[in-house]
Amino acid sequence: MGEPVEDEAQRAARLLDAQAKAVELFAAVADRGILAPGVRETEASDAIRDLAGDLLGIRRYWHKRIVRAGVNTLRPYRENPPDRVLAEDDIVFADFGPIFEDWEADFGRTFVLGDDPVKHRLRDTLPEVFDAGRAYFAARPDVTGAQLYAHMVELAREAGWEFGGSIAGHLVGRFPHERIDGADIDSYIAPGSDGPMRRPDRAGRTAHWILEVHLVDRRLGIGGFFEQLLDLGPSAAES
Repeated sequence: MGEPVEDEAQRAARLLDAQAKAVELFAAVADRGILAPGVRETEASDAIRDLAGDLLGIRRYWHKRIVRAGVNTLRPYRENPPDRVLAEDDIVFADFGPIFEDWEADFGRTFVLGDDPVKHRLRDTLPEVFDAGRAYFAARPDVTGAQLYAHMVELAREAGWEFGGSIAGHLVGRFPHERIDGADIDSYIAPGSDGPMRRPDRAGRTAHWILEVHLVDRRLGIGGFFEQLLDLGPSAAES
């Protein structure tokens, strides 16, 4: 059976509702001190998983759950660095893809455990770069994934960081969403993605996108990550 027929307003509302629940989950993560010194990344990931189940009834995820701290924050999604124990003054990011009533969220946020001003500046720069990328997308009706990726790299450089990811986002939708893999580059915001981002998907519906910002400083061995819906919902500053 195919995907149930829903109009675009319903689809957008479902994606926004999924993201709102992800916002609620990550707020609870911060409030409950799950990301704390002495906790392993895998332990923190499992604790977030359990909290998501208890708080919101989430049982499924469409991609691997990620908690990365310290030097591991340099590593992009596709890599699997050794499990690390969170330290007193660490920077940490979490990237979760929960499924809410068959609709995908993809949400990433960065946390700083200590008072290091450079790490705090990195964390605070992430939503600013996200919003600048979103403004670029909004101003260019025919923008391609490759063009937006190149602009994200430039925004990172202008902010004093390096863009750490080989992609800057991807399609999102009802689970399982339109297939995204290395052989289908137009499903990503990435070099070589030369089709217009504003286009119908394979079923003729509006394509919706996640924007990812991964900023790193390789000399200092730190990175940060921020992601949410690109074309729907509030700005990063408002979310």
